[in-house]
Amino acid sequence: MTDEPLDLDKHRGVAAQKATDIRRALAEVENNARQLRERQEVLENQLLSVQATSWPDAAAKARYVLNLYAAELAPGDTHHRDLVEAIFADFARLADKI
Repeated sequence: MTDEPLDLDKHRGVAAQKATDIRRALAEVENNARQLRERQEVLENQLLSVQATSWPDAAAKARYVLNLYAAELAPGDTHHRDLVEAIFADFARLADKI
């Protein structure tokens, strides 16, 4: 008997190995999504609880919310996508003046 782990995957068929790989990948994606949601919740709680102390701080909060909004837009909604891009351009232009 050895202390090295036995690779059971090499004793199984290709289809079973692929199914296992898919299950592992899905579990990893679900775990990453859960961690992302948790980090997003922490960030949003901070955005809610901390007041902006400057216009750039307020613009950063607005940029975050606009990105959430833009992510939910239909791909064909170019009018609203253009509006969001115009606002981002305004933020960048006005930030240069500060």
